[in-house]
Amino acid sequence: MRLREIRKAKGVSQLKLAMDLNTNQNTISRYETGEREPGIDELIKIADYFHISVDYLLERTDNPHMNK
Repeated sequence: MRLREIRKAKGVSQLKLAMDLNTNQNTISRYETGEREPGIDELIKIADYFHISVDYLLERTDNPHMNK
């Protein structure tokens, strides 16, 4: 998952992301290290937060744009 890469590119700290997504920093850290997998609801929240597609977040495509 590209979460760490995207978060750092946007200049967002783990703490800020966690607060904005109503979760905790430890959860974000575990997503980034692969210790924990986000559920579909969390994936959608993260993708919406960064205005990217879930497929891009999950490295299924190199196109970050959402198809609408």
